[in-house]
Amino acid sequence: MVVKALTALITVVAGIGAALVLYWVLNQLAERLPGTWGDRIKPYLFILPAFLAIVIYLVYPAVLTVINSFKDNFSRQWVGLTNYRELFTSSAFRGTLLNTLLWMLIVPAACVIVGLAVAVLADRLGPRGEKTAKTVIFLPMAVSLVGAATVWRFVYDAEPKGSTQIGLLNGIASIFHKGPVAWLDTSTWHLNSFLLMVILLWSQVGFSMVLLSAAVKSVPVDTLEAARIDGATERQVFGRVIIPQIRGTIVTVLVTVTITVMKLFDIVYVTTGGSFNTDVLGNQFWTQISTFFNYGAASAIVVIFLLAAIPIMWYQVRHFRTEEAA
Repeated sequence: MVVKALTALITVVAGIGAALVLYWVLNQLAERLPGTWGDRIKPYLFILPAFLAIVIYLVYPAVLTVINSFKDNFSRQWVGLTNYRELFTSSAFRGTLLNTLLWMLIVPAACVIVGLAVAVLADRLGPRGEKTAKTVIFLPMAVSLVGAATVWRFVYDAEPKGSTQIGLLNGIASIFHKGPVAWLDTSTWHLNSFLLMVILLWSQVGFSMVLLSAAVKSVPVDTLEAARIDGATERQVFGRVIIPQIRGTIVTVLVTVTITVMKLFDIVYVTTGGSFNTDVLGNQFWTQISTFFNYGAASAIVVIFLLAAIPIMWYQVRHFRTEEAA
């Protein structure tokens, strides 16, 4: 343990030292340029390391992935759209797309609704009650998704009938002489997928609550009082005054949680491994590349991810520019 901590410390110190030396060298190069060229070129020199890192670690792998998605897995020959065709003609993959779409539609909206409700209700508990409630609700954010999925596996666990139920839900059901129910095996009406969504909601609602609570508190009190004086009910004040003024924060939470959902892998992998009609694109990518060693199909899945993310990021950037202009 001590050796690992020391190694990590040395790595951090070496990394910081290398960055300082790099920027010192770049600064010296700029200072040696004649006339005003040093001041002109210095900003570009300082952003050069970050730009190169983006190109090497983001742009180059993305381009390589797109190229690999059009190649055969073994001979590495060009096969055109074959990888995409095989994916979309597979009923299992279409089910995976449907599950991912359900996650993207339900979880972000649920995070905003629950987070906003908790933020508003916690604000009415008084200073001490508000701090306690928000601390408890935010705590799951400190747990990794792997840890959260492991904990919730025990909540949904189902032992054979007649055995002691260690799962919380089946333990409660056994009190009323019901069950046991194999919750994670039940794909009827996507029940098991909805139960997995609860795990991510439990983990992300604290994030949503913090942002939305800050936004609600920033609404001018004068605006609220004016609405109440004009005869607006509390429901009308909330829906017609508060919501429009925190729209920017709501959009930010929706986009952030949607991106988290698109990258989802941990929860599905730990709980069901994608079985029982619970697979999502992130887990399908892992299955293709680690189980089947099908790099062509895996690359095609990543390209689908990229294409799905582009409109979301475009809307987010457009929204930010609109907010800044206002």
